[in-house]
Amino acid sequence: MITQRLFAGGADRRVIATIALLVAIAALVPVLHLAVPPSSAFHVPNYLVALFGKYLTYALLALALDLVWGFCGILSLGHGAFFALGGYAMGMYLMRQIGSRGVYGDPVLPDFMVFLNWQELPWYWYGFDQFWFAALMIVAVPGALAFVFGWFAFRSRVTGVYLSIITQAMTYALLLAFFRNDMGFGGNNGLTDFKDIIGFDIQAPATRAGLFAASALALALALAVCMLVTRSKYGKLMVAVRDAEPRTRFIGWRPENIKLFAFTVSAIMAGIAGALYVPQVGIINPGEFAPANSIEVVVWTAVGGRGTLVGPVVGALLVNGGKSWFTGLLPEFWLFALGGLFVAVTLFLPKGIVGTWDAWRAGRRDKAIAARGDTGGEAPTPAGEGDTRIARAGPARPRGDLGGAPEPQPAE
Repeated sequence: MITQRLFAGGADRRVIATIALLVAIAALVPVLHLAVPPSSAFHVPNYLVALFGKYLTYALLALALDLVWGFCGILSLGHGAFFALGGYAMGMYLMRQIGSRGVYGDPVLPDFMVFLNWQELPWYWYGFDQFWFAALMIVAVPGALAFVFGWFAFRSRVTGVYLSIITQAMTYALLLAFFRNDMGFGGNNGLTDFKDIIGFDIQAPATRAGLFAASALALALALAVCMLVTRSKYGKLMVAVRDAEPRTRFIGWRPENIKLFAFTVSAIMAGIAGALYVPQVGIINPGEFAPANSIEVVVWTAVGGRGTLVGPVVGALLVNGGKSWFTGLLPEFWLFALGGLFVAVTLFLPKGIVGTWDAWRAGRRDKAIAARGDTGGEAPTPAGEGDTRIARAGPARPRGDLGGAPEPQPAE
């Protein structure tokens, strides 16, 4: 049933291939990490597993932005806020798992609360000692914020650069709020020193491999969901809102509802990406709310090609891989390289890597069709096929006189 739904709307074979590749990577990398000895050239070391897992969460975040920017025309400069909220929800669960193994040995209060002389656990920390509750909050908190924000913004018909500005203002406001110690989220230092996740040592190689596999599978599932959405009738409405919102409204649809749906789903995906990011990196702090982080996500999506689903994944992996390589080689010039990359893509590859590739292939196909038309119309028919069609149609009937008078028809 699921396969039929995927292919009923004309499934993108490139997305299907990417999903298959991610599933294969989710199985192969843990095997190369755990089963292959370190002396082998095929062994994947522990630090690379964590690094590649982080890249996959970034790719999931870029895909979330592509759903609203590439298909709905909503340039959000605040998706880092949803990413950080999902990360904080996971971080709160991981802090509760430390228990009495913290520096101060308090079985209930995290170390930073003991240091700040908190006497009891805040009410919004209740329930985070259970993984199911934390998983629910990872989805609910970013989704609720996106729904409330979108409800007011889209019904006020805020669009274009004004919407981008208020999304950036939203994430900056959260940045200032989470920096305060009295918010109960660790202030400037954030949440760190994690020990366990679902009862497993978070530093163990097997746990690292499991987190990597979870990130790859989450990205594959998100690609499948996005493909289902964008290939459905609702996806066509999203594109209609992007290209001609007034016309979409004129024919009876409500663009604000379509935008609200896409924005909420995108925020949930970003929250899941943040939740997978935190245990692999080992820390979450208010710096994740920085507006520059959200702008960097826009760069990843633009480099890969917005509106292509696979493009943002490619862009996130390439840009962050280049960042790791370039910061090790010339760290003081990385920001200049990132800015130059974005300017170069804007000038020479405005559709991104994948979008430019698609445009080039479409151009070649159109030229081939035009060439066939110039040399004799339709492509040659396979032997025997034309005769079969003629035989089925029967002998040709005379057209009548030269004046073009209609041929007499028998009475019924």
